[in-house]
Amino acid sequence: MFNLHKLLFVTSLISGTLISISSYSFMGMWMGLEINLLSIIPLMNSAKSSYSAESSIKYFITQALASTILLFSVILIMNSEALNIMKMNSAPLMMLNTSLLTKMGAAPFHFWFPEIIEGLNWSNSFILLTWQKIAPMVILMSNTKPIMFMSLIIVTSMVIGGFLSMNQVSMRKILVFSSINHMGWMISAMITSEIVWLIYFCIYSLILLIMVMMLNTLKIFFMKQLISQMKMNKITKMMFIMNFFSLGGLPPFLGFFPKWLTINMMIEKQMMLLSIIMVLLTLITLFVYARIVFMSLIMGSDQTNFTANSQLTSFKLTTMNTLNMLGLLTITSIISFS
Repeated sequence: MFNLHKLLFVTSLISGTLISISSYSFMGMWMGLEINLLSIIPLMNSAKSSYSAESSIKYFITQALASTILLFSVILIMNSEALNIMKMNSAPLMMLNTSLLTKMGAAPFHFWFPEIIEGLNWSNSFILLTWQKIAPMVILMSNTKPIMFMSLIIVTSMVIGGFLSMNQVSMRKILVFSSINHMGWMISAMITSEIVWLIYFCIYSLILLIMVMMLNTLKIFFMKQLISQMKMNKITKMMFIMNFFSLGGLPPFLGFFPKWLTINMMIEKQMMLLSIIMVLLTLITLFVYARIVFMSLIMGSDQTNFTANSQLTSFKLTTMNTLNMLGLLTITSIISFS
């Protein structure tokens, strides 16, 4: 049963994000971010676990530090004579960008992200991986210069997200580093086109929602549990294979479509070198997903099954996985005939 106090905090969480993205002033954006922060802490503590309590304290300290830097930079900007947001040579605007990148967990400001996710359940992890990135990204969208600084953030996020996910055994940490990798793509989409960023974020959230729902249904938290479950059930194996490859951006799955759009827009903006680097670095993340799939195909099934006995027979999950499989083909057909 969904508790009423959770409904209150979820409503406040949504309101804080909406205040931030619809505000015309820096102070309004900061106020919305603080409402959002104060709403997510009780939701993170709702699991009644020492791990979730520790994660909520770490998250609060990190976000409070980023908010302090953000507020300090906002005060400096408001006191300065030149308020032109396009002039990015000033230190206050760089501080503002740094605080926003810290809030969303982009590399190299990701130090807090993996450890906090490890102590949360799947529902709270999904909120941190998706909804909590909306407000900082929208604020950052109006302040994406200098391009060299943002390009450095993009490449760093993709390198760290790819290489640090290779030696992980926790599914939550794998999804965290995957999120850091996708943040590089989303920032590049943000630089080129706001519509492409919105499409990318929505499709990424949909794929991650399917993945989190399956992992939560089967009570899977570690790779050993996942491989064991994939060996036990062919339908489960097929669903996870489709979602892993879609999350990695492999055609003909739905996850390839936003990457395709982003690359097209970057080529139009004469960002050829950065787009080539991003495609090459994405292969590292795709290798991590392919390794999980191949391990489930090669390893024997004589291991202890640590997972629950529940099966992924839900009509909702089946429908979303079908959308994941046929989404790219459908979208491509619509574009070609329009």
